[in-house]
Amino acid sequence: MIDLNIVWFVLVAVLFIGFFFLEGFDYGVGIVLPFLGKDDTERRIIINTIGPHWDGNEVWLITAGGAMFAAFPEWYATMFSGFYLALFVMLIALILRGVAFEFRSKNEAPQWRAFWDWSIFGGSAVPALLWGVAIANLVRGLPIDESFTFTGNFFSLLSPFTLLAGVATLLVFTMHGAIFLTMKTEEDIAIRAQKLAGDIAFPTLGVVILLVVLAYFQTDVFQRLGVNPGVAAVGAAGALFAAALLIRRGQRGWAFVSTALTIALTVVATFQGLFPRVMVSSLNPDWSLTIYNASSSPYTLRIMTIVALIFVPIVLGYQAWSYWVFRQRVTRDTHLEY
Repeated sequence: MIDLNIVWFVLVAVLFIGFFFLEGFDYGVGIVLPFLGKDDTERRIIINTIGPHWDGNEVWLITAGGAMFAAFPEWYATMFSGFYLALFVMLIALILRGVAFEFRSKNEAPQWRAFWDWSIFGGSAVPALLWGVAIANLVRGLPIDESFTFTGNFFSLLSPFTLLAGVATLLVFTMHGAIFLTMKTEEDIAIRAQKLAGDIAFPTLGVVILLVVLAYFQTDVFQRLGVNPGVAAVGAAGALFAAALLIRRGQRGWAFVSTALTIALTVVATFQGLFPRVMVSSLNPDWSLTIYNASSSPYTLRIMTIVALIFVPIVLGYQAWSYWVFRQRVTRDTHLEY
């Protein structure tokens, strides 16, 4: 019989891949907004590239959280209680970001629009940073006791390794978003976006390499997977290196594919290194949460699988259709405001 615990572990990973891929360039566009937009019209163009999609992209996170809650309630409870303050800060940033998209055009005063533009920047940069910190903590381990209770505090989440992971995700998402703009905006903005992506490409690669070196000493991923960290991890590093070369050569489409692969393969490598665990206990390995001791009942997993088989293809089809409808470049002649 199919092991539904493994199936839902894979499905949660797939949902996070979709979220980080889509929301990754979404965050990146928000981060580069104040720097690439030289006037109000250009900043409006940049916002309009993600205007039809940003709220739909965030649905992937809600779906991933819902899947965790239903399939692995112990994981959900421990993670959300342990990351409570960090998630609260992230939520405030996301609320400010969403309000900024809606309020920016309500007043033409330069100070008003500048405030909301920087709110979009902050509301994009903070989650991009915190997601890296969160993922690094899952791999490094957290103070979880025998009752699956997080016994640390906010500062337990902060270390050189986790903060470096946050910087890495911030840079990768910024690069991903800048490359996205090269394909979706007028040539003058696209050229500046290409230059920005090229300028940060190799520093980003350097931060990621340093993070991998620290991961060797801070986590057990290498011990679990062997000296070779696996095809996914090697592929992620290779894709990022390829993206750095491709964007400097002006091959924008392939560069975007490469950053997308970097994000997807990084999530795969993370879940591969965790399996069958979902959260690592730094107090005692036997107290780690796994896909078995943190899961719902077999009956619940069966019902969820049936529901997912029906509705996931519908959601994927709708989102693919929306991207197809808004596939054209956004130009100065585009008067739509989102």
